[in-house]
Parts: sequence; C-alpha cells; structure tokens
Amino acid sequence: MGLIQAVKGAVGGVLADQWKDFYTVPAGLPATAALFAAVPQGTNAGRGSNTSGSSNIITNGSKIVVPEGYGLLLFQDGAITGFVAEPGGYEWRSDDLNSQSIFAGDGIVTPLIKQSWERFKFGGQPGGQQAAFFVSLKELPDNRFGTQSEIYWDDGFLNTQVGAVTRGSYTLKIVDPILFVKNFVPASYLQPGKVFDFTDLDNAAASQLFNEVVGSLAPAFSLYTNDPGKGNRITKLQQDSLGFAQSLSAAVEQGYQWKSDRGLAIVKTAIVSIEYDANTRELLKTVQRADALSGGRGNSNLQASVAQGIQSAGENGGAAGLVGVGMATGMFGAGAMQQPVAPAAAAADDPVAKLQKAKEMLDLGLITQDDYNALKAKALGL
Repeated sequence: MGLIQAVKGAVGGVLADQWKDFYTVPAGLPATAALFAAVPQGTNAGRGSNTSGSSNIITNGSKIVVPEGYGLLLFQDGAITGFVAEPGGYEWRSDDLNSQSIFAGDGIVTPLIKQSWERFKFGGQPGGQQAAFFVSLKELPDNRFGTQSEIYWDDGFLNTQVGAVTRGSYTLKIVDPILFVKNFVPASYLQPGKVFDFTDLDNAAASQLFNEVVGSLAPAFSLYTNDPGKGNRITKLQQDSLGFAQSLSAAVEQGYQWKSDRGLAIVKTAIVSIEYDANTRELLKTVQRADALSGGRGNSNLQASVAQGIQSAGENGGAAGLVGVGMATGMFGAGAMQQPVAPAAAAADDPVAKLQKAKEMLDLGLITQDDYNALKAKALGL
C-alpha cells in the first residue's frame, strides 16, 4: 500500500507542478511588513485549475511580479541564488529537475518520467525546495522607542550632565536585503505564510532591536548636543528629526553594527516628548534668562532697569540712592549701555571734563572740599 501511495503521490505531484504559476504580493499586508513569501495566484479568482501544486516548487515559465518599493529574493534549497531590485514582471527559469515543465518547453520525458522517479525516492515529495520572498525597500514606519527612567549624557552646551525621560518613533530601512536575511532574520520566518514585521510584539528579533535603540539613546543625545554644527542645543532636538536620526543611527551603528552586520539603517525620527529632570530644568531656565539678556534685547532691558532704578533712588534715597545706582551700573559694565559718550581716552585727558566730574562728585557728597581742591590743582597742573 505504501508503494502504491508513493507512486500515486509522485505522479500526481508532477502533473500538478507542470502548470505555470503567477506569483505576487499577498493581500492584506500591514505597512510595516519587511519580509514575506511570494504567493501563487493559481486559482485566478476561482477560474483556474492549478490548485494542487507543491508549495516549495516554482515551475519554469512561472511569472513573478515585483511591485514598486520591493525587492525579490530567490532561494534554492535554503540558499539565496538571486536578487531583483527593479519593479516589473519576471519569468522563473531553473535548471532544477523539479522546476521543469512541458509547458515551459522542457520536453516531455524529463518533466514527467524523471521527476516521477525522483519524487518516488522521497515518498512522493519533491527532492528540492525553491522559494521567492519579497523584501521591502521602503521606509518602514512606527518603530517605537522610549525610556522608563532618566537617561544621562554629557551636554556640550550646558557643560554638565543632563538627564531626561524620552519617547518617540523612527523609520527603519533595509539597505542590504541579502545581509539582512543571512545575518538577522530567523529561519522560522523563511516559510510560506510568515511575515517578518519589526513592530510585531511577538517578534523576538524586533524586540532585540528595540532594546538596542533604547541603549543607544544616551550616546545619540551626546553626539547631537556635542556637535558644533547643530548649535549644541538640546532644545533643537524635537525640531530636527533628520539631524537626530543621523546621530541615533551613528550611535546604533557604533554600538551594534546595524548597517554593516544586518543591512539596517535608521532614516528619520520623531521625538514625541522629552521630560528633563529637575536639575536640567533649572539649568534651562538660567540659559533662557541669559539668552533674553544678550544682544540688543538685553541692552534695552538693562537700560530700562537702570532708568527705573534711578527714578526709584531719586524718590527714596536722594544722592545716596543715585550713588548705589551708579555702582550697580558699573557692575554691569558701562559699555553695555548704548549712550552717546565721549571716547574714554579723550575724557581722561580733558581737564575741563575732569573738573566737571569732580564738581559732580562734590555736589553729591562723594568727596570733600579739600578732595575737590586737590583734584582741581592736579587737573590744572598747579
């Protein structure tokens, strides 16, 4: 009985595998699908006759359509034998005995008799395995990252250690499909009906990538904030998704060799939130105040503050109050106030200016009459 069943299975399988197939992308794929098997459309919406072909054999003459944004990997007995990166329709041709077909011009004797004998040796099953897999060449979205506690890095702008909790997402791209399949994709996903998805929570390989990204966040923040070309500003992180993606990709490559070992690269990032720790928040407030008091805006603020202080001192403290304002103004630096004054060197050499200054100091009670007389004699060269 076993011998009869083997002969029946061998002959029946050979006849079924003579039909040419039409392979394409399976329906209902998620946008984040990275790798999946090409599926035959042999039934043609119920009007075809090829319903019994072997799942691991592709008949010569079969057509495979590669859509835009995808590449095609060809396998023979578990080994990668070809890769197509251009969209279009392609015809499968193989020297493997199991792929030969009377409909593909391979004759009658070889496809029928020899295949039947070879399959009889394997209990009616084909003695080879062929497969075609589509691999996404697009940016794969919705890859999340996040930290449960603060991460810390040395910040070049604040010149100290900074801590924050952050979360966001990034897009991933397969830049070397052959390297990706050979070095990273588990064998369990190289089967018909399986879909390798980076966002699948049950995908242990994808979970490993998540952990590696989280482990690279602190070095990525450090690379970004210590790069003079990016202005050394951590406050620019959420505005510069491409720039931070480059820093994150560099940190991941340095730590885990995604591109060189796995054929993967981070393309873009979107930081949803950054919650700095208490010390960092205080530092940022100080930086904001310093920014507000710099340049022309800071000069205007300083002049307004001095004017208000002079008015208040005149109302409350008289000449003594004005002296205090003068000391405060000197602490900020007289050059910070944009007032039309004579050059310092000229004022120092002008005896009239010296006498005027000395008289003002005498009137304000800052010096005595004897002090004034001495300054007057010195200014006049007496």
